[in-house]
Amino acid sequence: MKKYKIQDNPFIVPTNDGKAIKEHFGLVSDGNTQISIAHMTVPGGWSEPFQTPEFDEYTFVIKGKKKFIIEKDTVVLKAGQSIKIEKNTRVQYSNPFDEACEYLAICVPAFSMDLVNREVE
Repeated sequence: MKKYKIQDNPFIVPTNDGKAIKEHFGLVSDGNTQISIAHMTVPGGWSEPFQTPEFDEYTFVIKGKKKFIIEKDTVVLKAGQSIKIEKNTRVQYSNPFDEACEYLAICVPAFSMDLVNREVE
């Protein structure tokens, strides 16, 4: 039995906000509750509501820029930069810029809609 898994068929998460999500490992792709790894692309002008996730989230920006409002701080990451946001931290993600943003998101434990705690707009 092999002790590795190559993922070449990630789960494409359906969205209605222009965000492209390809979950390579995680709850919906392979049932992993411990970690999720997703490749994301968001268009310019995209944003999500504030949320207070019950997981640590690591983001690595591949192309473009991504804006974070973390409690009362505003942070903008550009390509090649990364950030860790600790669980139970209120955060909003957006791309108010013209260029699309491509990034990797890693959540520990795995991303789940039950754990994200998005605020209703």
